[in-house]
Amino acid sequence: MTDYDTTHFYAMILAGGGGTRLWPLSRKDRPKQMLPLLDHRSMFQMAIDRLEPFLPPERIFVVTGPDYVETMQRSVPHLPRENFIVEPFGRNSGPGAGLGMLHIRQRDPQAIVALLGSDHHIVDVAQFQRVLAAAGQVAARDYIVTLGISASFPSTGFGYIRRGDLLERVGEFEVYEAGQFTEKPDLATAIEFLAAGTYSWNSGMFICRVEQLFGELALQQPVMAAQLETIAAAIGTPDYDATLNRVWGEIQALSIDYAVMEGAQQMAVIPVDMGWTDVGSWASLLDVLDADPQGNACRGEGREPLLIDTQSSLVVSNRLVVTIGVEDLVIVDTDDVLLVCRRDRSQEVREAVDRLKASGDEGYL
Repeated sequence: MTDYDTTHFYAMILAGGGGTRLWPLSRKDRPKQMLPLLDHRSMFQMAIDRLEPFLPPERIFVVTGPDYVETMQRSVPHLPRENFIVEPFGRNSGPGAGLGMLHIRQRDPQAIVALLGSDHHIVDVAQFQRVLAAAGQVAARDYIVTLGISASFPSTGFGYIRRGDLLERVGEFEVYEAGQFTEKPDLATAIEFLAAGTYSWNSGMFICRVEQLFGELALQQPVMAAQLETIAAAIGTPDYDATLNRVWGEIQALSIDYAVMEGAQQMAVIPVDMGWTDVGSWASLLDVLDADPQGNACRGEGREPLLIDTQSSLVVSNRLVVTIGVEDLVIVDTDDVLLVCRRDRSQEVREAVDRLKASGDEGYL
């Protein structure tokens, strides 16, 4: 039995990121969340699909940029247009989450909101929905809840959460006090975390009462909180757009983890195994795609690649690609760019994007 009114439960999907580590397929005008990386649906559509029929469309909100909102809305036409909250430009997840929460609070001050990403892959959707329901119960008791992913290997690409004392059990799930947050550790530290057995990967998914989030912002980021309240006062008035654009240019770019979660007073973590992956790099995409017996995976609409004596490699191309005697490679072929890198260095694709930006080669971005 739940002990709160589930009609106050909402989801908010943050869908404004650029996905630079999935360049050159992910571009400014078509970022990764709008790409069909896993099947015919985009990552964004899959994020919406996971919430249905768990939540009705009117309680699913999306925060994104002005260049993406029309395409996203067309891809999920059953979502109300007013549920797409547009941030003028990216200011990291802290202000983006705050802006979306303002609009949900305006509609329902009692709202409990699940902050979710648009670029996650989740195998066990039923488990995902069950853990959201459990987290909603815990959030109703004034905890900010994060979903901790059961760590299966010593990843250096994810953040970690240490769990403290057991707080309670909600159905099949154990709920713990959330201890230390650690951003992407080195390999030796990651091995220690895995051996300790008390650390989970930080999924970046949080569930909390909307008023509790703003209370934490007021304590930890008072300037940002005041700026967001200035925007809130203009919602529904003719001054909204002008106020939003003025304040947004002054607001500090901070992640929601840094702005609120790492310093929050009442944090809980629910460890869960649901086949979760943050598809944030080419290596992580290779991990979730169906692979051949040699560990190779391919994406594209043209001729299947010809892979000779090739292992553990990813090929993304609409043209015929032939590889001979290679392993652990990422090959991404688009109309104007060919990317070839080692699988274990795919996180460094962002550096290529930064260098192109610095040299003025915006056309490739």
